[in-house]
Amino acid sequence: MSKARVDLTVVVFLLSLPSGVFAQAPANPITQTLRGAWTEAKANIRKSADVMPEAKYGFKPVETVRSFGAILAHVAGASYEFCAAAKNEKTPYAEDAFEKSAKTKAEIVKALDGAIAYCDDIYKTLDDAKAVEVTNGAFGGGKRPRMVSLFGNTGHFVEHYGNIVTYLRINGLVPPSSAPQQ
Repeated sequence: MSKARVDLTVVVFLLSLPSGVFAQAPANPITQTLRGAWTEAKANIRKSADVMPEAKYGFKPVETVRSFGAILAHVAGASYEFCAAAKNEKTPYAEDAFEKSAKTKAEIVKALDGAIAYCDDIYKTLDDAKAVEVTNGAFGGGKRPRMVSLFGNTGHFVEHYGNIVTYLRINGLVPPSSAPQQ
């Protein structure tokens, strides 16, 4: 085979490969991963708030656990703690603030929406360099990289979504992550 033919064969082969083969690694892979997990976790929690009827916000499978509404209120309050730590600022609300004050579906959803918006600010503006900057940490946990607080917040959403799925299913409702996608 001539050198020209080999070169042409290599060029044709390379041109036939999917363009993704030559793509660089994504910019900011840590924060892209974190942002993707946050987007999914907050959507599942927020959609669950809509799925459960207001009359069932007081539902508890047993007396020793939080009600559906109290879980959402707890998640909202804790989110302020986690995200304030990531922002390296004082939290505007204590972890239990909404469990104590928000009692109706409208009040709980408003608190949840506020917490999600507060957290969205840091998730949206974060890059990998900022993610590893040391802040004061969540819940008085000492100095740690900002991403630790954000992974903690996202994990907390996922943890409580597990509770919420059970509460929805016990009440004959389909959780958002199992619902048909539109």
